[in-house]
Amino acid sequence: MSTSPGTSHGPSPLHTVQVLGNGGGGSGAHVRSLADGLVAHGLAVTVVAPCATEDAYEFTAGGASFVPLHSGPNALAVASIRAASEGAGVVHAHGPRAGSLAALALRGRPTPLVVTWHARVRARGARAHLVRLMERHAARAAAVVLGASSDLVDTARRRGARDARLASPALPSPRGAPRDDDEYARYKTRAELGAVARPLLLTVGRLEPGRGYDSLLDAARVWRDEDPEPLLVVAGEGSQRPLLQRRIEEENLPVQLVGRRDDVPELLAAADVAVLPHCREGRPVLVHEALCAGIPLVAAAVGGVPDMVGEAAELVPPDDGEALAHAVLRLLHDPLRCERLTEAGRAQSAAWPTPDDAVAHVLAVYDELTSPDGE
Repeated sequence: MSTSPGTSHGPSPLHTVQVLGNGGGGSGAHVRSLADGLVAHGLAVTVVAPCATEDAYEFTAGGASFVPLHSGPNALAVASIRAASEGAGVVHAHGPRAGSLAALALRGRPTPLVVTWHARVRARGARAHLVRLMERHAARAAAVVLGASSDLVDTARRRGARDARLASPALPSPRGAPRDDDEYARYKTRAELGAVARPLLLTVGRLEPGRGYDSLLDAARVWRDEDPEPLLVVAGEGSQRPLLQRRIEEENLPVQLVGRRDDVPELLAAADVAVLPHCREGRPVLVHEALCAGIPLVAAAVGGVPDMVGEAAELVPPDDGEALAHAVLRLLHDPLRCERLTEAGRAQSAAWPTPDDAVAHVLAVYDELTSPDGE
């Protein structure tokens, strides 16, 4: 495989097509970071994704080409991927649905397919059966399945993957937040939220079913009895917002839904504790950002979170509001424990694979699949 820019006197660079859905579960940030790294190594990169995903992550700003993924019938999406993949050396899909669509688009072609699973897909009833079929199709069609956590790798193997491997996603380093000595910026953020004289808790994520918000509000009901009463700020949007807002008002819970924010680093820097009540992602972005920022974290022990944090966070059972509430209160009442978690979090995050490491791993997979001798 050639990773140097092509000229009229040498081989053309490898062309890789990255297929992406809505960019949820950290996959959008991963693909942006991965695409930037691949372009920097001389590859030609095309991202096939919904226009809204390009608007959110600006893949073209890093040197990739962009092709809209039709949001209508699957046949149109498959046609988009098939046209964009003409002559490509590798197609790399992100998520089981994107993997299944890419597999259909590549039918009859020798182009190798790589699929990365970033998160678990939660579904019930008839849709759960369809999700399993989609996962099985993507896993069996892929030359290699990369899982962001060991449980995702295990799932891919159960679905019939020929080759499933653990691969840390290429999450970029968190963008700039206030410096450690920038007390004014933290005070300003806390004042705007109404948390100058009370503890500030933060969670970030889409307001969708299965994200643990019911147990989080159960925990907030316990915090309501504290003096001073902690304030929980929830950054994110989604279909569950009206239901959550109704419960917050009916139970007079100390919770603010602040919608989608572009200042999450500033919110984290101002927070006393970050909270992750549940997750689907193999490597949740909030965990990544909280530990890098040195913010104590309480998280549900699900998916790839325990392996990701080690001893650098307080872990609680999923869907257990009481355990979540008491873990947060222990931290608020124990500054020394918070300091130890801050130090452990920064040490843990420093040991994570860097975006360059993640890109190098993917490049090695591409090289393995495209080398003439198969080595």
